[in-house]
Amino acid sequence: MADLGFLTRAPFAHRGLHSETIIENSRASWEAAVAAGHGIECDVVVSDDGVAMVFHDYRLKRLTGAKGSIGGKKAAELGETKLAGCDETVPTLAEMLALLDRRAPLLIEIKVRGTRVNKICRSVAQALADYAGEAAVMSFNPEVGRWFALNAPDVVRGLVVSERGEGSVIERLKGPMSRSLSVFRARPHFLAYDIRDLPSAFAAPLRAEGMPVLTWTVRTPAQVATARDHADQIIYEPA
Repeated sequence: MADLGFLTRAPFAHRGLHSETIIENSRASWEAAVAAGHGIECDVVVSDDGVAMVFHDYRLKRLTGAKGSIGGKKAAELGETKLAGCDETVPTLAEMLALLDRRAPLLIEIKVRGTRVNKICRSVAQALADYAGEAAVMSFNPEVGRWFALNAPDVVRGLVVSERGEGSVIERLKGPMSRSLSVFRARPHFLAYDIRDLPSAFAAPLRAEGMPVLTWTVRTPAQVATARDHADQIIYEPA
């Protein structure tokens, strides 16, 4: 049975503890979270040569000003691409794990499109294989959880869930079935739930059975209060 205590011990800073002067998913944002005594939530996408990079977007423009996509460039080239407003470059997950060095718990959101599940999951698993710190993977895509359940079962895995976009009657009827199928496929140890959907008739019974529920992205005192009643820990950004 996986030790899940690190999931609820401290709040997680969303994309690191970033601000107007510290860009998201940067080395500085991780150091700021460590200094605050908080965990870190980060995003990874995969380079053309199959290296997990700590970066939120599929396109480079917003966070670097450069053209093109993460998936269209090699890791070495991305390692020379500067993040906007600082001298840092796009880091690999392995580099960030070495920087963190077990000083804070880590949530790794794996962002994947199409058929790249195997490619990115292999890279993340390889980076985590030699890491002795507290870390978990999670994704909206249940096939990510399934990959880890089958290939790296010792890695703690979560399913990211949002009920947004279920406006029509048919969507509201299909939503619970789709989420149940995702849980069946991903076999998650925990859920990371959209704060806008709490309280949730789907999450509540799973939580009652002992599955930890984290919630994202918490920004306001009202959301903190909701999380206190309906979740076990928050993934937050400062208001």
